[in-house]
Amino acid sequence: MTTTLEDQLVADFYDYETLLSDEERKLLLQARTFMRDEVKPLVNENWAAGTFPKELIGKFRESGLAGLPYEGYGEHRPAVSNLLTGLMAMEMSRTDASVATFFGVHNGLAMYSIYAGGSQEQRDRWLPEMAAMDKIGAFAMTEPLGGSDVAGGMRTTARRDGDSWILNGAKRWIGNATFADYVVVWARDEEDNNVKGFVVEKGTPGFSPVKIEGKIAFRIVENAEITLTGVRVPEANRLQGIDSFRDVAEILRATRGGVAWQALGVMIGAYELALDYAKERKQFGRPIARFQLVQDLLVKSLGNITASWGMLVQLARLQDAGIFKDEHSSLAKAFVTSRMREVVAWSREIFGGNGIVLDYDIARFFADAEAIYSFEGTREMNTLIVGKAITGQSAFV
Repeated sequence: MTTTLEDQLVADFYDYETLLSDEERKLLLQARTFMRDEVKPLVNENWAAGTFPKELIGKFRESGLAGLPYEGYGEHRPAVSNLLTGLMAMEMSRTDASVATFFGVHNGLAMYSIYAGGSQEQRDRWLPEMAAMDKIGAFAMTEPLGGSDVAGGMRTTARRDGDSWILNGAKRWIGNATFADYVVVWARDEEDNNVKGFVVEKGTPGFSPVKIEGKIAFRIVENAEITLTGVRVPEANRLQGIDSFRDVAEILRATRGGVAWQALGVMIGAYELALDYAKERKQFGRPIARFQLVQDLLVKSLGNITASWGMLVQLARLQDAGIFKDEHSSLAKAFVTSRMREVVAWSREIFGGNGIVLDYDIARFFADAEAIYSFEGTREMNTLIVGKAITGQSAFV
C-alpha cells in the first residue's frame, strides 16, 4: 500500500488537511488508499444485493486502522487526535457510508462504550481483540417503539439475580448485530429505574438478532431487530462506569460528532462524482461543466462542504481540549446532515437520468444520506438541544 503526501482531495478547497501532522496525514492517506483499493470494488454489488462483504473484516484487520482513538489499544499505541478520528470517518464515508457505518459502530459506538464506561479490567479484557478486529462489536440502544424518547422510555429491562442480570426486551436498527461477537445492550434497571450497559456475548441463550430486510439506504449494513428473552449476563459484563442515562449521554455526545464527519464524507464523495461527470458529459457539443447552472450547483455544494468542514475542525479542537458540550455536537450533526442532503440532491441532479442507477455511484450516496440524516438524533431533536442551550428554556415535551 503506497501513499503520497501530495494526494489531496479536490473538495479540500481551504486546505483543512494541512492541519494534520505529517504522521497523522500518512494515517489518513493509508485509510484513503485502503478504501479505494479494498472497499470500493466490493460496494455496488453488495449494496444492490443488501449483503455485507464479510471478507472486509479480514482486510480491515490487516489495515491496522481500528483502535486509533484509544490510548494503549490498536497498532498506534498513543491515542490520535479527534481531528484525525473525524477525518478517518469522513474518508471512509467518502467511498461508502455503509462500510463506514460498520466500522463506526465497531470502532466508535461499541469500543467507546467500553472505553468510557467500562472498568480498567473490562477495557483490558475486550478492547485489545476489538482493536485487532478479532472480535466485532455492536451497540444496541434504539427500540422498536422508542427512538428519540429512549432516555426516559426505555422498555428493555434488567433485573439483578445473584451474580447475574436478566435482560428482557427488544432492540431495533442495531448495526453489525447479526454477526457481532460483543453487543453493548442498554437496559433499564427494574430496581432503581436507571439505564445500565451490558456486554452480551455472541451465542448467549435468549439473544436473537434478525436481519432487517427491504431497506432503501445503508443496504450493506446488517441492521437487526434483537429479541432478548431471559438473557443472563454476568455482573462482570455490566459496564461498571455506567450508572444512569447521563453517563450514556457522555458517550452519545462524542459519537454524534462522528456522524457529522460521516455526513461530510458523503457530501465530498457526491461532489467529486458530480464534478468528474460534469467535465466528461457533453451536451450541445460541449462539457456540461461549461454550463452556468451546473457550475452554480457545484459551487453551492463546495460551499456547504467547506463550511461544514470548518465547523467540524473546531468541534474536534473542542473535543481535544475536553470542553465540548452536547449542544456543540448536536449543532454539528443537525447542520452538517442538512447541508449533506442538499449536496447529494444537487449532485444527483447534475447526473440527470443517470443519477438513479448504481452504475454511476451517485444514487447510492443519495439514498444513504437519508439514513445519516435520521440516526444519532434527528435534526429536530438536535435542534431542541441547541435551542435549550441558547435560550435557557426547554422545548421538549
